[in-house]
Amino acid sequence: MTFWKKKARPKYDRSFAKRLTWNIMLRMALIMLLPVFLLFWLGYAIVHFGGGALCNRLLAGDYETIRRVTSDLYVAATNTAPVIAENLDKPDKLQPIMDRLLKLNPYIRSCGVSFRENYYPEKGRWFCPYAVRHGKTLTAAMTLGGSGFDYLEADWFQEALSRKEGFWGQVYIDTFDYNTPVVSYLLPIRDSRDSTVAVLGVDMSMNWLKEKIEIKFDEDRKDSEDNKDDEWDSEKKIYNFLVDNTGLILLHPDMQRMGRKHIQDYAADLPDNIMKNLLALNKNNVENVLLEGERVWMFYRPVKYTNWSLVMVVPSIIFEGSGCVFGGLSIMIIVIGLLVVYVSGRYTIKRVVRPLRSLATSADEVAKGNFDTVLPYVNSHDEVHQLRDSFENMQHSLTSYVDELKKTTMQKASIESELNIAHGIQMSMLPKTFPPYPERTDIDIFGQLTPAKAVGGDLFDFYLHDEHLFFCIGDVSGKGVPASLVMAVTRTLFRNVSSYIFKPDLIVEAINSTMSVGNELSMFVTMFVGVLDLKTGLLDYCNAGHDSPLMIGQGVELLPCDANLPIGVMEEWQFTLQQATIEHGTTIFLYTDGLNEAENIRHEQFGDERIMALAKKQLAKNRHQPACMIGEMTSAVQQFVGDAEQSDDLTMLAIQYKGGADGADPTCGNNKATDCSGSADGASGS
Repeated sequence: MTFWKKKARPKYDRSFAKRLTWNIMLRMALIMLLPVFLLFWLGYAIVHFGGGALCNRLLAGDYETIRRVTSDLYVAATNTAPVIAENLDKPDKLQPIMDRLLKLNPYIRSCGVSFRENYYPEKGRWFCPYAVRHGKTLTAAMTLGGSGFDYLEADWFQEALSRKEGFWGQVYIDTFDYNTPVVSYLLPIRDSRDSTVAVLGVDMSMNWLKEKIEIKFDEDRKDSEDNKDDEWDSEKKIYNFLVDNTGLILLHPDMQRMGRKHIQDYAADLPDNIMKNLLALNKNNVENVLLEGERVWMFYRPVKYTNWSLVMVVPSIIFEGSGCVFGGLSIMIIVIGLLVVYVSGRYTIKRVVRPLRSLATSADEVAKGNFDTVLPYVNSHDEVHQLRDSFENMQHSLTSYVDELKKTTMQKASIESELNIAHGIQMSMLPKTFPPYPERTDIDIFGQLTPAKAVGGDLFDFYLHDEHLFFCIGDVSGKGVPASLVMAVTRTLFRNVSSYIFKPDLIVEAINSTMSVGNELSMFVTMFVGVLDLKTGLLDYCNAGHDSPLMIGQGVELLPCDANLPIGVMEEWQFTLQQATIEHGTTIFLYTDGLNEAENIRHEQFGDERIMALAKKQLAKNRHQPACMIGEMTSAVQQFVGDAEQSDDLTMLAIQYKGGADGADPTCGNNKATDCSGSADGASGS
């Protein structure tokens, strides 16, 4: 404060303010001399691009609503199809399935499953359990089909039978309500022989979609009922419409076009490349085109899980008129602003710049680390005073930040140390010495786990009991510390339960019962549990939602596995027991999805085909022993992933049944398998 009062005002202080004022005014004057049309087009561009961004956001909002609903119907249909397939031998259970599907999905208008002719002889030629919704109520159960409604001859039924996957049909008027346009998702139902026996139809009312289309109409537009005979006038209107990949208009503000006309009928002015992009359903785009003789902006994007595109049409005059107004206002504001700046600029600048030099000098000292530097006194109560206070706050904040940084660094080091300890504890729970049973010649085992983080959620385990090999592999949902805790619990339960229960399905049920209780975080575990009789080669196994193992012996094939739920999803789920006979020399190769779903930098997955191809290659070379298989598989996936970060835990377990053959394979087998890229410490991958 004393320094500031005694310091004489330097000469350059006054000259700097004067020079700064004149420099600012000179540049502003030069800007005013620029062609006026630059400002005009600047304003026009701001309105144009801003309006385009707004239209994109509006379209994205409507798209997301449509995508969410159609996705829900798609998921509901695909999840119901396996349930129908499981109950094909119980036709009386199909109607409750339809009622439940309709009850759980409020956007479903109606649903039914239509069977081939005379599929159930006792039901007659037609059999179609059907449920329909009227408002918030569900009708009683009914069965469609008959001479009045012969779905067997319908085009949609014949097309669905010929397809392998589900698809969205064309819009039609529902017979239960002649004012309701309806669109159906049709999904073929296959029996155990992979033959298409029925078609599941999930119907969605288009009334709620009409609201998305009509929300952008002019308020003075009459209801469609009053104008149904009038020609649609799109001039100066912003509207949406929905079109499928054939060009058929599904929804449009002009009711005469909906479900009857194609976009090609009235959009002949559209260039071929734009029409191709619109119907290809693989591109979001914005185009300035001529539509029905009017220049418009067309925003369109495909709707996921459907063959539809949502299109927004905005007349160009809306953007152009607003842009001209905005550009003119911009010019006027700039001229007025220059006059104000010219009058007040010099006086204001002179007052503002005085304390800045001293403040800058003090700031330099603070930047050098002298946080206790005394800042100059500022008598004004404006932004300069606020800047001085901000520098003072910065001094205190920097001091606190340095202290906090030291503490955070120490805490981070402590956390990393604890994670390293947790990693060691987790790895110690898994088998890590290979070969585990060097004295035995009837079995060869190798396993490896590589967590994506310090700790992970994958597990594998095995042990011998009474000439039976108990083994398992599992994958906990999620990664990190929570998954590692669930992994530890699962592995412990496997050891404890299998010590007194010897059937894999009962072992899995006991683990599932324990894991489902109090599972507030809804975490689950996919798991494969097997019990191999080393005397006979009989394998009892139970698969709880895990990837099917590979059987590598006479050939390479997947071990057939029933579709069971993962552990922790449903407490009362009844898991199935399956059996298979393992031939001498056969290797059972088990893995988690960290192998087949490993991604490279292009987000391509390693995939089941590469796993199968590598297994066949190893079998052809007679190098399908456990250590060889896992070593080659590890090298292959690392080469495929390259520099991409590991996204999931990677776990593999290989078991070769030798059936009491004397000795071990000199190439791999019970050796350390150093030539097979294996490691004696198989539990901890690199």
